[in-house]
Amino acid sequence: MTTIHSLLVGIDDYPAGVAPRLGGCLNDIAGVRRLLAGRVPVPGPRVLLDREATVEAVEHGIRDGLGEAGPGDTALFWFSGHGTEARAHGADLLIEATGHNQALVCADGPLPDKRLRALLDGVAARGAHVVAVLDCCFAGGATRDTGLTARFAPARDEWASAAPVSAREAVPSRPAGPPGRGEVLLLAASRAYQPAHEAFFDGRRHGVFTHAVLGVVREAPPGLTYREVLSAADARVQCSGGLQQPVLFPPGPGGVADLPFLTDGVARADGAHLLRHGAAGWEVDCGAGHGLGEGAAAGAAAAEFAVVDRAVADGGPAEAERSGPDAATGDVPAGPGPTRTGGGPASGNSRPGRLLTARTVLADRTLVDPVGWAPAPGQVYPVALTALNLPAATVTVVPADAPASGPPGGFEDALARALATAGPGGGPSPLLRSVPDPRDAGDLHFRLEVRGSAVHVLRRDGSRFVAPLPLSAPGDVRRIVDCLTHLTRWHRLRDLTPRPSPLDGLVRVEVGPWGAPSDRLLVPDGSGEIVCAYTPPAAGRGDAPQPPLLSVRLHNRSPDRTLWCLLLDLTDGYAGHSTLYPGHFIAPGHTGHALDGEPVRFSLPVGRPPVPGAEARDWLKLIVAECELNTVPFHLPAWAAGSAGSRMSAPDGRDGVLRFSQAPPQPGTRDLTAVNTRPYGHWTTRTLALRTVVPTP
Repeated sequence: MTTIHSLLVGIDDYPAGVAPRLGGCLNDIAGVRRLLAGRVPVPGPRVLLDREATVEAVEHGIRDGLGEAGPGDTALFWFSGHGTEARAHGADLLIEATGHNQALVCADGPLPDKRLRALLDGVAARGAHVVAVLDCCFAGGATRDTGLTARFAPARDEWASAAPVSAREAVPSRPAGPPGRGEVLLLAASRAYQPAHEAFFDGRRHGVFTHAVLGVVREAPPGLTYREVLSAADARVQCSGGLQQPVLFPPGPGGVADLPFLTDGVARADGAHLLRHGAAGWEVDCGAGHGLGEGAAAGAAAAEFAVVDRAVADGGPAEAERSGPDAATGDVPAGPGPTRTGGGPASGNSRPGRLLTARTVLADRTLVDPVGWAPAPGQVYPVALTALNLPAATVTVVPADAPASGPPGGFEDALARALATAGPGGGPSPLLRSVPDPRDAGDLHFRLEVRGSAVHVLRRDGSRFVAPLPLSAPGDVRRIVDCLTHLTRWHRLRDLTPRPSPLDGLVRVEVGPWGAPSDRLLVPDGSGEIVCAYTPPAAGRGDAPQPPLLSVRLHNRSPDRTLWCLLLDLTDGYAGHSTLYPGHFIAPGHTGHALDGEPVRFSLPVGRPPVPGAEARDWLKLIVAECELNTVPFHLPAWAAGSAGSRMSAPDGRDGVLRFSQAPPQPGTRDLTAVNTRPYGHWTTRTLALRTVVPTP
């Protein structure tokens, strides 16, 4: 069982020369102590309250107190107090696209976020699972009005030289181990540019975020993940006024965010979508960004979701029907289990389940109505998309020679059976549709030709999508369907395009040679591609050609809009990742730098030698939104025949949907209301094609 080492810091009584007093931070820490008391084994928590919580004491508590945590242990740092920000300069602007540095305000001054991160990384380097919960203003960058009190302390002039930390401070290397171990997980009360608040709850002041987290954990069934805790707490924060947006980082799938909250267990992701009760009712965290019809007129035909049974997701037996409230979740069945279509709007197959239909589709979430059951308002449920209104990719089998060892009944019959069970929960695939006549083909169409003991996946012009796929062993037809699903999902990412938006053209992707002046940019050639060439070896030398080093930047040209930006790299191996720029807000007039300003090395993929004439293609997909989006579904492994890694990152990712996040637009915040004139946030995309080539002498 994991041992929890904790450092709990709460400051209400700030010196007059440092920050205004607060009233809920000590109550926060008392609540956290009660939470930890119910979890064993927990050594006596190290607690720093009010004026004893100096910068030196906090640093010592992290370094020497939390530093006792080793492999298999959990190190918890909880801070309730003021946060502050100051204008960033120099190298810090490469990693602070908001234009400001953030810091916790200790009893005697600031603890910069970069210094805090370095300290926590030092603990993680010993193999511990490190969790930082920060309930202060601007916490999303690191690291609280009466009724609502902002936990914000203006930066003082003398703090400018306090605890200087370079933006390039080294991060200790982490030991190899299970996913999530040796990493730092941040649960922050607000985004990097937002204040956080405290208020009265049942007659006592608490931080809005801490009160929400403690309430979720008290009422939740065992085994809730950090991602689910944050989502449920976020819903409570929005219901309490929605003046701040909690943040989880890093949000990647199958990692530290999907570990059970402060307890033992392995990373688990029951579903990339989550159902929770928000300020506008029940909502699922995906919306128009992945093709659902926008606006209230979309109706139930836009999408349908089903709750993922945790027991089934974990390999256990299916959940039995109950006539009374669920003992674990409090769900109240409203009658017999409903029967609805499971594969798509036109599917003829039906199956029972706890279903939800779309009511209103927004940019980043969908308001839904439960069908025949009543979810418990305090819970969060993993759900899977079972029907959507996107046109499916089409598949045609071209007559050819049939393999002697082929599937019983022929390849076409086996393919039809596989498509009928390739969707979530074993239903029909909502992404793929077989059409006998090629004239009925959709925009994305696959021609399958059987040649001997292999299947060739071809485009309309006869060129190959991928290398031939084997067709000789049990399970090969299913793997062919997996390949088609992967290809469909990749193409949907590349071709994702909203209708015209006020955000169109506000963020520019700038690609230039590394080290060149910022105004020296590469531009597309006549074919619409930016060509990046390897540097040939010097004459008379046998050195290998060197890949191009580029600078990739995102410049927000808006005069008044802070915009959330994500830059995906979609490769010609049908992979997708958000490593270049994994999703941050960029302030008006500011620039976000890929890889925090480090050079981007555009080399050929492993296994593709840099010989003259060799080339590779990348599509840089920029997604811009007024609201934060979930990046989990953008992690696609490269397709490799015979590799088990070809499945999607979501546990039942065969639906192949682009899932956007739990971050709803915020009514009442100055950053969004001035421009959010529609009932849903604006978003836009742009795709930039790059071709890396090895020149021919």
